[in-house]
Amino acid sequence: MSKNLYIKTYGCQMNVYDSDRITDLLKPLNYQLTNDPAQADLSILNTCHIREKAEQKVYSDLGRLREHQTNRRQQGDEMLIAVGGCVAQAEGDEILRQAPYVSMVFGPQTYHRLPEMIAQITRQQDAYKGKGAGRGIVDTDFPIESKFDSLPIPQSSSTSAFLSIQEGCDKFCTFCVVPYTRGAEYSRPVEDILQEAKRLVELGAKEITLLGQNVNAYHGQALRTSSHSSAQEWGLGRLLHELATIEGLQRLRYTTSHPRDMDQDLIDAHGQIPQLMPFLHLPVQSGSDALLKAMNRKHTAKDYLHVVDSLRKARPDIAFSSDFIVGFPGETAQDHQATLDLVKEVGFAQAYSFKYSVRPGTPAGSMDLQVKESLKTERLYELQDLLKERQWTFNKTKVGTVQPVLFDRIGKVPGQILGKTPYMQSVPLEAPKRLLGCITDILIQEAYANSITGIISSLEPIAVAA
Repeated sequence: MSKNLYIKTYGCQMNVYDSDRITDLLKPLNYQLTNDPAQADLSILNTCHIREKAEQKVYSDLGRLREHQTNRRQQGDEMLIAVGGCVAQAEGDEILRQAPYVSMVFGPQTYHRLPEMIAQITRQQDAYKGKGAGRGIVDTDFPIESKFDSLPIPQSSSTSAFLSIQEGCDKFCTFCVVPYTRGAEYSRPVEDILQEAKRLVELGAKEITLLGQNVNAYHGQALRTSSHSSAQEWGLGRLLHELATIEGLQRLRYTTSHPRDMDQDLIDAHGQIPQLMPFLHLPVQSGSDALLKAMNRKHTAKDYLHVVDSLRKARPDIAFSSDFIVGFPGETAQDHQATLDLVKEVGFAQAYSFKYSVRPGTPAGSMDLQVKESLKTERLYELQDLLKERQWTFNKTKVGTVQPVLFDRIGKVPGQILGKTPYMQSVPLEAPKRLLGCITDILIQEAYANSITGIISSLEPIAVAA
């Protein structure tokens, strides 16, 4: 009999990818996705530890799932509750202590063992039937074997698909928990990535975004055809060139990058590969060298601007997005102004900005000179106003141009479909559903702060979905 699977995904695109693979992993166990947690036989919270109050949000959601679990039991049914991802990795046994009704706690490196965990919990339930509940399972190890070796090939794909090629981080920025929750850097073998990419295209993907906590640190092994050596190491630039040869793959992106790992091969790839979109998310975090040093970013504002200039020389039409942290410990008015100055110089097309919040166990959490919350808020509003102005300015530059838009989902308004330009601009349009999965030329007529729109400039889409 089929069983219902509910997954709530928090945070980054890596978690979206992981949730998709969890879905594939559980299909042989007859689990099918549902959007209604009240009907779920298994509910999974795939968590993120980056944002402020991440743990509180997870426990709040667990409380709601507990109500559904109780209701199902009163009806003679069962619901397993699991917590995965980075909060699970960080909290571990504490989750079971605070929420003993949780059946499984697993980190981002161990979700491939979910079928075994479910089998073990089921055996426990049978053994404890009528005698109370057994203890939940906690699996937050960093296994020697790669989880990717145990995952099934993708069973489905959207028009725009994610493909994880790298995990973990060795940078140890002082504000970040990723090295502790995702572990050391690991790059998947080239052949495995190419095989998965080809499979995604066969399933209908027109665009693939390569994912990694530090994706441009990728250094995967590829088999040699020569007898002199069994393998050779590829960087991200070489990998992108190979992916671009896959027939039917029309767009390539990658995220998230570190300025220190933008080597010349990767920079050149932006000018050489038509499928590589002219839009790059390149986090800088601050425009102040003093704060960048305190953050352990290992680059200066000048280094960052040099990378931006090099990319613009390789691809003159490239646009950038970035991440910014406001109110990092010790931030002065001069530091804040340096960030504003950098924003003005680069002219970001999009950006994400947040107030600094203490992440338990990170060096920055114990630093002196923590900035007052009211001052963080004031500076964040000033930065966001500038970023919004720059984004709107960029969007307005596209008015009167024809942009190829990949339509990949239904809009909230009846008769509306949604797509995105090469620059990740959202394009809502009243148009026939047959354009879903197609790249269509759109004459841009209006620009807004967070989107642009226009009319179809050609009668037929550039690429018709299979």
